[in-house]
Amino acid sequence: MKQDYPHIFEPLTIKRTTIKNRIAMTPMGTNYGETSGEMSNRHMNYYNLRSKGGTGLIILENANVEYPVGSNGTSQIRIDHDSFMPRYYQLVETLHKNGTTVAIQINHAGASASSARTGVATVSSSNIPTKVGGEVPRPMTKEEILYTVKKFGEAAKRAQAIGFDAVELHCGHSYLMSQFISPYYNKRTDEFGGSVENRMRFPRMVIEEVRKQVGPWFPIIVRISAEERVEGGNTLEDTLEYLEYIDEFVDMYDVSCGLNPSLQYQIDSNFLPDGWRHYMARAVKDKFNKPVMNAGNYRDPKIVEEILASGDVDIVGMGRGLIAEPDWVNKVAHGDEALLRKCISCNVGCAGNRIGVNRPIRCTVNPAVPEGDIYKKLHVNKNCNVVVVGGGTAGLEAACTAAEVGCTVFLLEKSDHLGGLSTFISDLPSKTRMKDFPAYLEERASRLNNLYIFKNHEATIERIRQFKPDIIVNATGSVPVCPPIPGLKENSASGAVKDIFAMIHAANNNEYPDEQVAGKQVVVVGGGSVGLDVIEYFAPKGAKCTIIDMLPQIGMLADPITKCSMRETFDQYNVQEYVNTALQEVKENSFVVKTPDGEVVELPFDYGFNCLGMRSNNPILKELQDTFEPEGVIVYPIGDSVRARRIMEGTMEGRAILNVLENAGFIDLEPLNAK
Repeated sequence: MKQDYPHIFEPLTIKRTTIKNRIAMTPMGTNYGETSGEMSNRHMNYYNLRSKGGTGLIILENANVEYPVGSNGTSQIRIDHDSFMPRYYQLVETLHKNGTTVAIQINHAGASASSARTGVATVSSSNIPTKVGGEVPRPMTKEEILYTVKKFGEAAKRAQAIGFDAVELHCGHSYLMSQFISPYYNKRTDEFGGSVENRMRFPRMVIEEVRKQVGPWFPIIVRISAEERVEGGNTLEDTLEYLEYIDEFVDMYDVSCGLNPSLQYQIDSNFLPDGWRHYMARAVKDKFNKPVMNAGNYRDPKIVEEILASGDVDIVGMGRGLIAEPDWVNKVAHGDEALLRKCISCNVGCAGNRIGVNRPIRCTVNPAVPEGDIYKKLHVNKNCNVVVVGGGTAGLEAACTAAEVGCTVFLLEKSDHLGGLSTFISDLPSKTRMKDFPAYLEERASRLNNLYIFKNHEATIERIRQFKPDIIVNATGSVPVCPPIPGLKENSASGAVKDIFAMIHAANNNEYPDEQVAGKQVVVVGGGSVGLDVIEYFAPKGAKCTIIDMLPQIGMLADPITKCSMRETFDQYNVQEYVNTALQEVKENSFVVKTPDGEVVELPFDYGFNCLGMRSNNPILKELQDTFEPEGVIVYPIGDSVRARRIMEGTMEGRAILNVLENAGFIDLEPLNAK
């Protein structure tokens, strides 16, 4: 309740602008914009949901001030022309009705742009790519610098005219101003490079021009990478020095972290604790006596309240946390903390989609990011019995969704607990945040009087028939792959080689104490997410780790944040990698592999692990189809029972039971689609 969190719900006034509470939605690219650079209707609904959810301050994602050269992404919103103003006005007007303070981040991507997308050469302070293997930019001329300064000022003036309450300027995260500020990128020898004063010349010109255009009472927020966490980059001490050159124009600092090569600290890895960056904000606040905003894996309202109460941070920024849970503020205000759909920091649907493969953002735990849970307004038009086989996250999402629209739902889970693989994997120290998702689903299920859950109940044809099903959801998950490689089955059965299930069981039984593991040979076959989890567990314990994969790269299909974190772990602990390498034979204490040049190598191990992936587990699917489909009952397989994939696909397919209900005539989704 509000009274339990007085600091979260305390207003904050900056100049003449008052923010109703201390929770801000930080700017995050979405790929929801139109290719023209205008905001789409879906885009606007996405922000409106977070506004209606109680968020005090919403900072729109980065809007391009200079098209096309400054463009970031394929559908980035723009603010470089007056034609974009009406749609922004419509959004700001809507959010203001909810009592939300609204800002927009104006930005130039610099070398973080892509010439393949923009059609023009990328520009920067120097010719240094923003990441290893990235596109080499062209150093900006002085004339171009002056022109860009002017474009920032024009964009800020538009933002003010539109009705935004503040503007944010991005001086971090490897965007253009960061590329001038950071010695990691800026190798110029003219008046825009070298000394701190010179490196700050362009950012100062930009911020000074923005202040000139918006006047003294319009708040300017500056986002910074307080620690760049790259060799040769700015430290926190360096940041406190360079901010002296712009502080007179700044009203609030948005204190972030990291550059593109240290992306795991910019878009936080799952193992980083709630609020881990708060000390950076405190250092900025202590020196400059300005309000500070700070993001960094904030999820838990108790920790948010604690850090606000400490005074380290004035506004807590949430990005992915509000993608996952648009109603975070309202649920905390009304005492519904148990129903918070907390982000698990997996980075799959957000950063993985947008940065990794150029898709619109999605979310592992929230299957309706831009649409919201509007389906709850609907109700089935006739009785419908749904039987769900399997109580993992996919099955629970399907069961809850069906019950929420009025179906009578029976869920059968053969084990004594719900959550499936998510509950199990979350026993690993780096995955504990994953426990939040099944916990939320269980709480949601417990509040539905028409949802009946039977644990320790194996699904059989006879048992399912008792419930007179109209729809059967098969959500039986997946099991580890054990391909027919000589010796693998035998050594797995003996325990000489373990899969991820056996490894976690052993870890929970304290079979891998640090003193026992240190210096031992750990060899993992399989460089996907499961194999990386095993390395992440053993490498910090001092084990000598080796990982093998048939693909050209370890973690090839992982999201960008996981890849950066993996590389840091591998470098720090000297993990040996074998790529394009095939497993030939498994012995009791070694793996025999064939390297790309055809050499057969025997890799001895003290601890060997089979992480060659997962396969669908369908013990009764065919029997269900053969028995019930001729009777007109719909059998709907979802999640890993269809094909071993990520949690996100299972969650979305669980929610998609709405489409199954529509196709069967139980519900009409057209009113929702019309919106």
